[in-house]
Amino acid sequence: MPLSPSAVPPSGRSAPPFAIPAPRHHLPAAPPRHAAAVGVGLLCGALLIGLLLSVGERPFFQGLDDHWAASVNSSRDDALTGFAIVFDRLGGPLGTVLPLGLIGCLCVYGRWRSGLYAFTAGIAANVLVVLPLKQFVDRPRPPHPWVLVNDGSYPSGQVFSAVALVFVAAVLVFPPPARRWWWGFGGLYVVAMMGSRTWLHAQWLSDTFAGALAGAGACVLLWRAFEPLLRTEAERVAAGSLWL
Repeated sequence: MPLSPSAVPPSGRSAPPFAIPAPRHHLPAAPPRHAAAVGVGLLCGALLIGLLLSVGERPFFQGLDDHWAASVNSSRDDALTGFAIVFDRLGGPLGTVLPLGLIGCLCVYGRWRSGLYAFTAGIAANVLVVLPLKQFVDRPRPPHPWVLVNDGSYPSGQVFSAVALVFVAAVLVFPPPARRWWWGFGGLYVVAMMGSRTWLHAQWLSDTFAGALAGAGACVLLWRAFEPLLRTEAERVAAGSLWL
C-alpha cells in the first residue's frame, strides 16, 4: 500500500527513531516505587506517636515502656553497658564524622549530587525533623540515665542518625549485590543502637521506634525528592562524563 505524500518525510529521509533514554549506572540507586507515599506514611507514624504522648498523661504503650525499662535494669559495670556506651559515642557528635567524611569523599570524586543528598538526609534532616518533634512532645527522660543527655526524650536522635547512615550508604555506596548484605548489617546496627539507648536509660523504647520511623521516612522521602539529581549523576557515571 503506497504511502500518502503527507506521510513521506521531507528530503526523502526516514523519520527519526524514538528517543532512547541515556543508560544509567547502578549508583546512585533509584528510589523504589511509591517512595514518596512510604516516606510520608513513616513520618506520620512518628508524628502520631508524638501526638499520643502530648495529649495524654499516660498513652497505651507506656506500660510496655515501663516494663522494658525495668527489664534492662543491670549494672553500670556490666560488659553490655560498656558496649552500649560505645554506641552512645557513635550516635553522638562523634557520629557526624562518618557522614561528613562520606560527603567529602563523594565531592572529591565529583559526585556532589550524592554529597548533597547525604548532607540533607544524614545531617540536615536530623535538625529539621528531630528537634521540632522534641520541642513539640517534650517528653521527660527515663529516671536516672547513665549517660549525659539533653532535654526531650522523644524521638531518639541517635537512632534517627543510625537509620540515616544506613540509608545514605545503601543508596550511594553499595552496588546491588552488596546492598542486600548491607541492609541486613544496617538493620542489626539500628537495632543495637535502639537497645543501647534503652539499656543506658537514656530513652524509652517507644522513643527509639519513633526515631527509626522518622529516620526511615525522611530518608525515603528525600530519596524521591533527589531522584532527578541522582538519576543525572548515574547517567553521567555511565557515560564517563561525571565532571562535566
